[in-house]
Amino acid sequence: MVRLKDIAARAGVSMMTVSKALRDAPDVSAATRTRLRQLAREMGYVPDSTAQGLRNRRSRLLGVVISSLANPIVARVVRAIEEGAYAAGYDLIVAHTLNQPEREAACLRRLMARRVDGLFVSPVYRIEPTAPVYDELRVRGAPVVLLGHPVPFCAQFPSVSPDDLVGSHDVTKHLLDLGHRRIAFLAGRLVAPWAQERLEGHRRALRDAGLELDEKLVFSAGSTVEDGERVGLQMVNEGCDATAVQAVNDLVAAGCATTFLRQGLKIPQEMSVVGFGNILLSEHFRVPLTTVRQPKLRLGEAAMEAMLKLLRGERAESRRLPAELLVRESTAPPPPRPNLNLPAGT
Repeated sequence: MVRLKDIAARAGVSMMTVSKALRDAPDVSAATRTRLRQLAREMGYVPDSTAQGLRNRRSRLLGVVISSLANPIVARVVRAIEEGAYAAGYDLIVAHTLNQPEREAACLRRLMARRVDGLFVSPVYRIEPTAPVYDELRVRGAPVVLLGHPVPFCAQFPSVSPDDLVGSHDVTKHLLDLGHRRIAFLAGRLVAPWAQERLEGHRRALRDAGLELDEKLVFSAGSTVEDGERVGLQMVNEGCDATAVQAVNDLVAAGCATTFLRQGLKIPQEMSVVGFGNILLSEHFRVPLTTVRQPKLRLGEAAMEAMLKLLRGERAESRRLPAELLVRESTAPPPPRPNLNLPAGT
C-alpha cells in the first residue's frame, strides 16, 4: 500500500507538501501540485477515506434503506439516487428491510454507526403511530429523506412521493369513460399510505360519476405477481361480474391477467385490466397494460436534491410528483350484455 511518505521520498519533498498538493492547497505551486498528483497516480496511491472522514467529520457515505431492490420501482429510484450521489462525490451503502420493522431498525442503527452523512429511507409502514428508531434519528439530527409518503412515526422528515391519489383517480376515470361500471379493485396492504391513496382515488372517481364503491368488488391482493394470480382465480371461481380490473400495481395486474388468459378470457374484449407503476413488464406483457407512469427517476433525483440541501444545512421541503396515465391495449369498452327483457319471439 502506497503512503504519503512513499510519494514524498520519491519526489524529494516533505509529506506535508504532498498532502497539501493532493488537497489542492493554495500555498503549493501549480507545477508542484501537477507533478505530485501525476506521481501519486503512477505509484497507485489511493487516499484513505476513513482517515479523511475523521479529519473533516464527513464519511462521504450515504445510506439507502429500502424494502428490496427486487422491487422494480425501488430499483429505478435508487439508480437515480446513485447517479446523483456519484456526481456529488458520495458513495452509497444499501440495506434491505424486507418490510420487517425490526430489520429496518437494525439497518438504520448500523448505518448510523458507520457515520453515514445522510439517510434515504423507504419506511416500513405499520399501524403504530411511533417508532423508536425514527425518534433516535430525529434526536441525532441526522439528515433523512423519506422515499415515500410520510406518516405519523416519520412525518418530521422531508419526503418525495408520487401523487398516487390523482393517478388512481385518472385510471378509474379512464375505465368509466369507456363505459365500465363494475370495476374490481385489487388492493394492496392498506397499512401502507400509497395503497390507501390508490383505493381512495378509485373511490373518488366512482363518486364523481355518481357511483358508490361496492365493497364486494374490492379484493385484498398484496403486491406480487403470485398475489395477482391468486385473486384472479378467486374472481373466476366466484363468478365475479366485473367487466374491468384495476390493480394496485403492475405486478398484481400482470398476475391477474395471466390467470384470466389461462381461463380463456380475452383481454380486453371480455375483461379490461389496468395496473399502476409502469414497470418494464407492463409494456411487454402479452397484452400491453394500461397503467400509471410513476416518475421513478425523477423521484430519485428529487430525493438527492433534498439530501444535498440538508447536507448544506438548508431546509428541504417535501415534494409530491405527478403521475401520468398511459393507455395501452389492455383496456376497451365493456362487452355487450344480453338483454334479458327482450319480448318473446325476438
